[in-house]
Amino acid sequence: AIQQVMKSREILGISNPQTLAHVLTAGVQSSLNDPRLVISYEPSTLDTSQQASAFTNLTHKELLVQLQQNIHHEVLEGDVGYLRVDDIPGQEELSELGGFLVDQVWKQLLGTSALVLDLRHCTGGRVSGIPYVISYLHPGNTVVHVDTIYDRPSNTTTEIWTLPKVLGERYSAEKDVVVLTSGRTGGVAEDIAYILKQMRRAIVVGERTEGGALDLQKLRIGQSNFFLTVPVSRSLGPLGGGGQTWEGSGVLPCVGTPAEHALEKALAILTLRRALPGVVLRLQEALRDYYTLVDRVPALLRHLASMDFSAVVSEEDLVTKLNAGLQTVSEDPRLLVRAAPPREPSSGPEAGTDDALAAAPEVPSSEAAREALVDSVFQVSVLPGNVGYLRFDRFADASVIRTL
Repeated sequence: AIQQVMKSREILGISNPQTLAHVLTAGVQSSLNDPRLVISYEPSTLDTSQQASAFTNLTHKELLVQLQQNIHHEVLEGDVGYLRVDDIPGQEELSELGGFLVDQVWKQLLGTSALVLDLRHCTGGRVSGIPYVISYLHPGNTVVHVDTIYDRPSNTTTEIWTLPKVLGERYSAEKDVVVLTSGRTGGVAEDIAYILKQMRRAIVVGERTEGGALDLQKLRIGQSNFFLTVPVSRSLGPLGGGGQTWEGSGVLPCVGTPAEHALEKALAILTLRRALPGVVLRLQEALRDYYTLVDRVPALLRHLASMDFSAVVSEEDLVTKLNAGLQTVSEDPRLLVRAAPPREPSSGPEAGTDDALAAAPEVPSSEAAREALVDSVFQVSVLPGNVGYLRFDRFADASVIRTL
């Protein structure tokens, strides 16, 4: 495509370097359908080798300050741990400051009932930090191959595995993890969100991620002030299946919602999931105590005890899953679970009365009102051939019938 444009010589007539950069960028991106390729004109940009070495020259104190700026944590209402990471640290940082992170951050979150990992503001980081983040959320000491990274400049591949041991403790596999994402979540942060989603270790909530690259490098074009920003490595993740990864397309959240509402949505999901064991227990008790087909109860109870609720993120999900399971096992379409709308708190002597009793109709005192009630319940007429026709759409309580 570049050669074709050069032959036409039209592009050589562009005198403004910024305009030329925009034209080249549009041409390259449209030719490859890859928005990650950018050509820029930056006469004041420092040499890229100096930029690359800036990080490695940081002192211990400077590394600590940078880490504290990029990592925030607290315990939210409901005993939910919240960890916001704005830049994924690499192996060098974690090797030097891992003890600090475990003592000052991780230990405060270990005892929480669930964890929210906020990557909405994380635009990248170091590839070497991926196994550390995944390993602290990975449920066991068995190592798992989670990704393979291909590096174009060196023409090498590197396998990413979870760590056999971690400093401190891992987060319990029995606890839920939610990852928050936005359209700005990019690079290494996307890979982490993708891996945790594919491992079914986390529920991703928020927006589709950027669809960036693990390593974007800015390369000077010849001796000019033009630069090419280009992805130089890519994920070949074994968890993707069929070679499919998040690059270019982004990570699709399990629950889509605007980034600014993602935390609120995550907390609502965690509230629902905290209630799941109680809901299942009460359902088991109701089946055991009331279901008339007694011979089918043991199978239903076993099924409920073994159900996987890891993908349930809403009341609708729960109702659909329970109904499908109960009706399949019992072969009884009458078994039906519904999500009741929240009720207003009642007061007075009738508070706590069973819904069916509380909803019992009252018989009107006036004769006209009684006749209207009868007319609304019973439809009476004489059909051709002197055939009597009586229709009623509900059975009233015996006391009401006697009164009427």
